[in-house]
Order: sequence, then structure tokens, then C-alpha cells
Amino acid sequence: MSPELISILVLAVVFVIATTRSVNMGALAFAAAFGVGELVADLDADGIFAGFPGDLFVVLVGVTYLFAIARANGTTDWLVHASIRLVRGRVALIPWVMFFLTGALTAIGAVSPAAVAIVAPIALSFAARYGISPLLMGAMVVHGAQGGGFSPISIYGTIVNGIVEREHLPGNELTLFLTSLLANLVIAGVVFVLFGGLKLWKQPADASYSAAGDRPTDPAADDRPVDVAAGNRAAGAMGVPPLERSREWGRVGAAAPRTAEQRTQPPADPTPGHSEADGTEPAPQLTPARIATLTSLLALVIAVLALDLDAGLTAVTLAATLSALWPDDSRKAVGQIAWSTVLLICGVLTYVGVLDEMGTITWAGEGVSDIGIPLLAALLLCYIGAIVSAFASSVGIMGALIPLAVPFLAQGEIGAVGMIAALAVSATVVDVSPFSTNGALVLAAAPDVDRERFFRQLMIYGGIVVAVVPAVMWLVLVVPGFG
Repeated sequence: MSPELISILVLAVVFVIATTRSVNMGALAFAAAFGVGELVADLDADGIFAGFPGDLFVVLVGVTYLFAIARANGTTDWLVHASIRLVRGRVALIPWVMFFLTGALTAIGAVSPAAVAIVAPIALSFAARYGISPLLMGAMVVHGAQGGGFSPISIYGTIVNGIVEREHLPGNELTLFLTSLLANLVIAGVVFVLFGGLKLWKQPADASYSAAGDRPTDPAADDRPVDVAAGNRAAGAMGVPPLERSREWGRVGAAAPRTAEQRTQPPADPTPGHSEADGTEPAPQLTPARIATLTSLLALVIAVLALDLDAGLTAVTLAATLSALWPDDSRKAVGQIAWSTVLLICGVLTYVGVLDEMGTITWAGEGVSDIGIPLLAALLLCYIGAIVSAFASSVGIMGALIPLAVPFLAQGEIGAVGMIAALAVSATVVDVSPFSTNGALVLAAAPDVDRERFFRQLMIYGGIVVAVVPAVMWLVLVVPGFG
């Protein structure tokens, strides 16, 4: 048995054990990376750790740390209130606002994970507050980021167009961009319908809490309840495990620390026009800590988009500064970092790095390109791009697969423009997977959910996308150009 095949079988065993025994898949993946790397691939420790995603580790830690502080000092409450006023109480518009916001960020040059890192924590806070399915909101954010990801001035767009030019293949920048935008827009529309988005049109902001259940009467309750019933009904129809509330209004883990002001006030109602005079709670007010946190969030956006600084290091620096200035609000924020998610993602990606080091990914791609049946090879390349990208770098897999497709594209039987667009969409639309950077950020950013169940939801939804989208892209973009 070849080393490459052994490495793939070991990965399958890791999935089976993690699923059936409820063991953290990241820990198993680290063990597998050690065993396969040492015994099969003859790699030393440096070779094994070459695939460790240090940048993603810092992004996950930094962003979740910063937004844990924002939740603790009430900044996310203020953001929810302000945003609902902007959409005039139409809760159903919130997922679409997040879709187009992340799309705009990536279209003008933001790296997709950076845009998701900025938007996802706020979007998922909205979902928790207004009873929106977290799977719906997370998918809207990721698909929005990918929808704008192939504009001619975007990171993905310039990389793919550069590869096409270097390989002397015919290309069309506008077709690539519009194909990705339309594909993600259609998928977002389907997700919106399936996971309870239509019912949100009947749910104005001032009725959102009654739709989610009675408000907590305990003034120490940190967040309002999460109603994911609509999303769970659709999830059940697709075979996705439902989310469940915990006993204390869906909170998982320790409650976020609260300021003295928050402990002496009931939860704020973000509905415009309500006040203590008419028997409802006042809107959250800006405090020095909240102003500083908002400034930090704005600084994160500017640092990432305008100054091209690392999102993770910037977020850690800003979080540490806020913690030093307001230690009471931030004392427990480190405990709110999604450590189990960090272990899971870093372990799996380290094993994928071992696969890359030992040539398994290249071995699989070359085997497909040697089939000799252009249409079948094109379909298999789309699936390889989707499957590998669900666990690894989308840009990296596109950079590997497009050159592998050159031999049969040069024969003229497969249209190059359609094939490249199909590869690009297949390799990026699957970033909703919890093992990809974007999916991991969504998983880490979601408050008030059972993370294990949410992880399985994202994994199954990502699996559905992997199974369906490459075939559709192949049928729509590749088959018509054959011959």
C-alpha cells in the first residue's frame, strides 16, 4: 500500500473515531500527524509542524478574545441596537446586510478570512439576540465573503487571474467575478429560505424576544435566549443535528463577566423609542469602555484593510490594551476564547500539512489529470478542489489545480474560462466547512450555542455543499463548453 493511500485512510479513521467517540478531532489529528509523519512519511518534528497554522491560531485567539471583551462590557449590545435602528426594525434584513457587507469588504481587497473575522462576531451576536439560526447567519457571512472574493481587484481574483495569465490560458475577469457572486447569492437565498429566513419578515425587532421566548427575569443573565426552532426544523429536513438550548438560556460555558452598570440594570431593549417611562428598558448607552472597544474594532478594520496588518496579531494587541485599561470587564475574557475550536482546527490542518509535505494532495491531483476523459477529469478536479479546500487553503488548492488542468485545457475540448470559473467556485464556496478558516471563525464567534452541535451542523452543511456545488458548476460551466 502506498504512503499516500495510507495517509488518506488514516484521515478517514480520525473522522470515524471523532464522530463515534466524541473525542476532539484536533487531538486525534495531532496524533495522526505524528504517527503518519514519523512512521510513513519519514518526517521529523519540523516537517510535521510545517503545516501548523500559526497565523490561523492567532486569528482565532485574537478575534474571539477581542469580541469576548466587547460582549463583557456591553459593546455588542450597543451595536445590536444601532444596527436594528439602521434596518428600521426589519430583522429579516440583518442576514442580507451581513452578506453584502462581507462581500463588499472582499471585493475591494480584503482577504476573505479577514472580512469574516471582522463581521462574523457581530453577525452571530445579532443571531443570538434576535432568534436567528446561527447556521443561517454564519452561512450568509461566509457566502457573502466568497461572493465578492473574485472581483478584479480582490485577493482571490488577482491570484487566479495571475495564474491564468502565467499559464497562458484564456481568461475573463468579469465572468469569474460574476460567476462567484451569482453562485454564492443563489446558495445564500436557498439557505435563507431553508433555515427560517422567511419567518423573520413577520418578526419586527420589538417582537423578537417574544418570538424567542420569555425574557430572562434574572438581572444577572448576560444574554437573551436563543430561539433556533425555525432553523432546526429545516436542519432536521436536511439531516443536520438540531441545536439545543442549555438550561440557562442556551449559554455554553461560563457566563461573560458584567460591569457594575450591567449588574444593576435589566437587559436593554434595542427597540427604538422605548424607555423606562413606558415600562421598558432603555437602550444601551455609550460608556468610556464601550467607546474604546468600538474604536478598537474600527482600528482592526483599518489595520487589516488599509494597512494590510495581520488580523490576529492586531486583534490580540487591541484586546490586551483593553484588558489593561478595564481589567474588571476583561478578567474572564480569556476563558471565553474558543479553545476547543482552536485545538480542533489546528490539529486537522496540521495533519493536512503532513499530507501536503508527503505529496498526497499532488498525487491525487495528478492521478485525476491522467484519466484521459476530459469531462470526467474536469468533474473530479472540481471535487478534489472542493474536498481539499474544505480542510486547507482555497488559494493554495487553486494554485495547484489550475496548472494540473492545463494539459487537457490545451487540447481545446474543455472551455478554459468555464473550467477555471468552476474550479474557483468549487474551491471557495466550501469555506463554510468548520475546518476551513472562514468556517472556523464562524464556529468560534457564535455565542450561546452548543459548540459541538454547531460544529456538526457546519460540518454536515459543508458536506452538502461539497457534494452538490462542484457537480452543478461542472454541469453549468464546463459541459456546455465541451467539444
